[in-house]
Amino acid sequence: MGSLPNEKLKGLSRQEVEIRGSQGQTNQYTTKVTKTNTQIIKDNLFTLFNMLNFSIAISLSLVGAFSNMFFILIIIMNVLIGITIEIRARNTVEQLSIVTKAQVTVVRDGVNKLIDSEDIVLDDILILSAGEQIPADAIVIKDKVEANESLLTGESDLVEKEVGDELLSGSFISSGKCYAQVHHVGKDNYGNQLVNEVKTHKPVKSELLGAIRKIAKFTSYIIIPIGIILFIEAYAVRGDSMSIAVISSTAALLGMLPKGLALLIVLSLATAVITLGKKKILVQEMHSVEMLAHVDVLCLDKTGTITEGKMKVQQVSPLNGMDLTELNHLIGNYISASEDNNNTMQALRKHFNKGQIYDIKKVFPFSSEKKWGAITFENQGTFVIGAPERIITVDEDMPEAVLRAQERGNRVLMFGKTEMESDKYPALKNPSPMAIIELRDPIRKNANQTLDYLKKQGIDLKIISGDNPLTVSTVAKQAGLENYDKYIDLSKLTEEAEVRRAVHQYSVFGRVSPQQKRLLVKELKDNGHTVAMTGDGVNDILALREADCSIAMAEGDSATRQIANLVLLESDFTSLPAVLFEGRRVVNNLTKVASIFFIKTIYSFIMAVICAISLLAFPFIPIQITLIDLVIEGYSSFFLSFEANKERVTHNFLYTVLNNALPNALLVVLNTIVIYFISQSQGWSQLETTTLMYYVLAGISIFAVIKACMPFNWYRVFIAVTTSVGFYVAAYLFKSILEIGTLTANTFSPFIYLIVISLILRIIYEKMILNHLISPSEKINEVTPFIKS
Repeated sequence: MGSLPNEKLKGLSRQEVEIRGSQGQTNQYTTKVTKTNTQIIKDNLFTLFNMLNFSIAISLSLVGAFSNMFFILIIIMNVLIGITIEIRARNTVEQLSIVTKAQVTVVRDGVNKLIDSEDIVLDDILILSAGEQIPADAIVIKDKVEANESLLTGESDLVEKEVGDELLSGSFISSGKCYAQVHHVGKDNYGNQLVNEVKTHKPVKSELLGAIRKIAKFTSYIIIPIGIILFIEAYAVRGDSMSIAVISSTAALLGMLPKGLALLIVLSLATAVITLGKKKILVQEMHSVEMLAHVDVLCLDKTGTITEGKMKVQQVSPLNGMDLTELNHLIGNYISASEDNNNTMQALRKHFNKGQIYDIKKVFPFSSEKKWGAITFENQGTFVIGAPERIITVDEDMPEAVLRAQERGNRVLMFGKTEMESDKYPALKNPSPMAIIELRDPIRKNANQTLDYLKKQGIDLKIISGDNPLTVSTVAKQAGLENYDKYIDLSKLTEEAEVRRAVHQYSVFGRVSPQQKRLLVKELKDNGHTVAMTGDGVNDILALREADCSIAMAEGDSATRQIANLVLLESDFTSLPAVLFEGRRVVNNLTKVASIFFIKTIYSFIMAVICAISLLAFPFIPIQITLIDLVIEGYSSFFLSFEANKERVTHNFLYTVLNNALPNALLVVLNTIVIYFISQSQGWSQLETTTLMYYVLAGISIFAVIKACMPFNWYRVFIAVTTSVGFYVAAYLFKSILEIGTLTANTFSPFIYLIVISLILRIIYEKMILNHLISPSEKINEVTPFIKS
């Protein structure tokens, strides 16, 4: 396809746009990442846990055991709360997403117009520049660009696109500027779902969600066969009535289901999304909040992250006797001819007077890969502007002014004249430096305090930049980075193994290519680190995608915003501690309270097996389990889960909560067996036996609540006391519904003895057994508070 005539660049007329719009030839085809109301209701209602609980409720209703069906109110309440919170979180995210709505420049009636990408119509002419995501499949009709198609093909090499070449929607312009005519829109686009696929192609790892799935899978395998066995034994072997047989068998099954934990996880994450949204932090992946809690390495881009990203020319130093006036004239011609629009070029345009006198022969847009751009003028030669190290490759020939400028922490560009060997980004030949241009980018306010605080929180900080390493090191020093002097120029490393080794030896990396950025992040991940990466430029895309948690600046390129897990809408990295703390709050609090839920799951399973073998009835009924769910599990966990918690996460979630729940569950089983044999020997009534078993069960469960409240403060004391008192008051008030009585002269003393002995055994377990099962870091975080009590 040849170059189109200039009149074609007038674009579509208003009438042509309206015709195409009426024919549905628009780009309005989106697949929302967020769920619809129907999907949210479906996902919260039709779950395996809900199915099992509703099945139990139906079984009880069929035998008229309506008093034992109160637990279904908890399930319904859980579903309603889950739906409400998720809809609210979704609405918050969608409102914030409007801030980052993609726009594109089109030519219509010969005028450049900025429109929403969804308003593009077939045959529109787009003007695409570096950093922009291509919104619709298009054919280049004028000029050329370099496109990054790594998100489509997986290949990281830049692809040069000339007149007649196709630009695929979803890829990004890495350098240059071009005019392209749209030839696919909406559902016909190659990448109409690309952004969504990019964000979901690399799923966020969720330890919490994984734990719930493991428990659900295990429970689904055992709950049905055990229920059938218990029912047959009760009805056919012991001769119980249908009603009693159903009540007895369903109680065991009901106890195995940690009904509220899955909801509590979603509730905590959704609340974190809403909280961060109010702080102008857009969370595009809900479970990325959890991932932040585990981050131990944070990779920061320099420009636009540590610095404000607002470049300003500080000084122009002529070289080789060049006249400053002539320099301004030459640079003015260059910036007038250049179509680059990055932050650096914007700063140059503000400083130098534009002046287009020379005829343009060839334009080589600035490339983040090569760190330079060049323009050839008729009868004048080729002028280049870029990184000094890429223009003058021999260190001995580097002007002293460059080193002095870098020591001041300024970004340094070299302007000079060169020769070209071909038309496709050839190597520079015989470069002759003409001037040094120093640019200053102010350090963000509070950057020092932020870096210092993150370091104290145990997060290793790495600064990765495409700038000169000395410049980056100086900026790192000004920002208060501890190891600012450990820097390296990665442009001098060509082997992958060398780059991988460097990440363990240095804290500051300069002259880093996009591929090397990704490699640094990958190496950190391969060594067991959880890595977060911040970025604002198209050259950060590969690294952001590789990171466990990607964080983009709203003022940066639209490409980075599209694929990031989080977007800082005020482009201020000093808000990162708030993001980190929300993640830690969710994971730490859920780890503390999750063991309360699993106590019932474990002892219900063990006792169900014992009852199946011994032909005895399960000792509790559903309404009794429901009160445990509501008061001990639900009430305490709900309020403890929203408390601030900034401690480092050092534990494995499922391993920790099961270890914390196991001793309490075993104590429940042991005490139930002991009470059974004592009642048989003492001739207690069934009511006395059941009441004592239930009161001891509640007391041991409250142990877990007390542990979750440690170390105590007034808020946690209130939770522990109200849970303890509230449960026994409720048990007394509703004893007839619960089918229990009160402690009698026969059972009061055994209750006190059994609770005290259980507490002693619990502490011994903490000191002598659990001490050998978990890692040293977990001993400190999980065991010490309980032992001190």
